[in-house]
Amino acid sequence: MNSISVLNIDLFQGGKNTSDFYFSTLKNHLVVGHRHLEKPHRHDFYATILFTQGKGVHEIDFQKYDVSAGSLFFMSPGQIHSWELSPDIDGYIFFCSQDFYEIHYVSQKLRSFPFFGSVHFPRKLQLNDFHLKEYLSIVGELEKEYHSQNLMKNGLILSLLSQVFIRSTRLFSKDFDHFSSSAGLSYFKHYQDFEDLVEEYFDKEKSVAFYASQMNISSKHLNRIIQTVVQKTATDLITERVILEAKRMLIYLDESLGEIAFRLGYEEYSYFVRVFRKSSGMTPTQFIKFYKS
Repeated sequence: MNSISVLNIDLFQGGKNTSDFYFSTLKNHLVVGHRHLEKPHRHDFYATILFTQGKGVHEIDFQKYDVSAGSLFFMSPGQIHSWELSPDIDGYIFFCSQDFYEIHYVSQKLRSFPFFGSVHFPRKLQLNDFHLKEYLSIVGELEKEYHSQNLMKNGLILSLLSQVFIRSTRLFSKDFDHFSSSAGLSYFKHYQDFEDLVEEYFDKEKSVAFYASQMNISSKHLNRIIQTVVQKTATDLITERVILEAKRMLIYLDESLGEIAFRLGYEEYSYFVRVFRKSSGMTPTQFIKFYKS
């Protein structure tokens, strides 16, 4: 079993010098040599996909989402995804690197948008007809600018990207009460800081006390923040991140179960199995059989 492929924007650019930004209709993206992308793969860039017709299933990090007109997806670097789409599928897809966005917007990081900054945040936004029409207007301008040679081209592209991301954050916020106040936004910032630390240390550090210490707050306050933002404990999030990586490795890496457990910070394989089973409802072996069947 080979390790999963990691794709970069250069694969899609066809030699163009586009400053780490790519735009295409879905129909063209899939027809022009990219049908192989139905296989699970990772990106090293941020991706946004808007479906305007057709149906299917889009799987991101083992979470399956239905696809229909108005389905808007956001993916961060490192996430594994694949899809099964109907022949009449269409829409728009655009990628940008972290540097492309953040060099121009120094004070606005891509990870500050919740759908890019949190592995526990939904990756799909379902637009109604009114909002879909609004987004199509912005995306139409984005397509026009991408194919132009206009003065300050990148500046307008970045402005249009920001409109998509900001509008999406506002639509998501209607379903999440913790975005509605300055205190809630402060909690979400702490939550993102916690997730950044978990991303860095999850294979080594499993204790809430470690992360609370890194953030200069108490374990009790950290748990209060996590509970407010995602209605889970800090331990839940640490464990879920470990198990997500375990699932990726179990499916896509040619390593023994013992080696995977050790790489994730578990010296005792039996304890790793107990943690995995408690989190996912099955053992690692059962997960492999279920997912590969």
